[in-house]
Amino acid sequence: MKRAIRNSKDLLAALELDPETLQTSADGEAQFPVFAPLEFLSRMQAGDPNDPLLLQVLPRVQESEIDPDFVPDPVGDAAVERAPGLLHKYTGRVLLIVSGVCGVHCRYCFRRHYPYGSAPKSIERWLPALDTIQNDPSIHEVILSGGDPLTVVDEHLSDLVDRLSTIAHIKRLRIHTRLPVVIPQRVDEKLCGWLSESRLSKWIVLHINHAQEIDSHVVHAIRKLQQTGATVLNQAVLLRGINDSAEQLGALCERLVDCGVLPYYLHQLDRVSGAKHFEADREKGLAILTQLAKSLPGYAVPKYVQEIAGQPSKSPITPD
Repeated sequence: MKRAIRNSKDLLAALELDPETLQTSADGEAQFPVFAPLEFLSRMQAGDPNDPLLLQVLPRVQESEIDPDFVPDPVGDAAVERAPGLLHKYTGRVLLIVSGVCGVHCRYCFRRHYPYGSAPKSIERWLPALDTIQNDPSIHEVILSGGDPLTVVDEHLSDLVDRLSTIAHIKRLRIHTRLPVVIPQRVDEKLCGWLSESRLSKWIVLHINHAQEIDSHVVHAIRKLQQTGATVLNQAVLLRGINDSAEQLGALCERLVDCGVLPYYLHQLDRVSGAKHFEADREKGLAILTQLAKSLPGYAVPKYVQEIAGQPSKSPITPD
């Protein structure tokens, strides 16, 4: 992470691209800095201004577009916080904001405006959240999210999971992470060791939007996670100009299942401020899913969903 590229000028230079060809947004970059690991950069095609990985991390002038339908908190996180860093949206499960740090800055991130400065960063500061979970026997699953929970050092992360494991009514641990994809060497022996030892049922949810993101190092990291006894899933976001075709999403789904990863969700874009240019029409998404259902086995076709603030679950997107 220390070696990651942290500004658009260096990012374009590394890919031999002319800044005049791809107009970047200084305002967008100031609000949400560029952060692209060299491992992720190595999968981008030099000289290609339309590279699907580059477009996910490069701040474009379109980020300055203002639309009242695109807001700082599109999924209603603030309204469901029960303790610092503890979000309780859905029955039976809660989400812990474990870290405000990510292994990559995706420009469409629905938490790009989240107030991470107030989120707990140590076991002591997680205690109110742990007490809330302890005192609510209706909670059976804890989701570690962020930011990216795997940016936390293993000593602290394993301590947190150990404390969750002592709560009898907690049965499942879910980790939402992009680090095994953007910096696959994060999946090391120490991480796999404490994951393997946990009594909790383990679910790792990756975030991969394009088949080009998966190289041999990512496949190796996925295999190591699976060897801990974790079930590995993937959720993608439908992104205009990046994966909004049956060909692109079909290739991603096949690549995932070949790695033993279940395509879990395809998300309609969360309408966060600065991300309007990534939005693809729902009708196009439905047409793509219809095509995938005709060409792929059922287990390889993700559910097409949208998160709507205040709803008790993800909302399936179906034809009217």
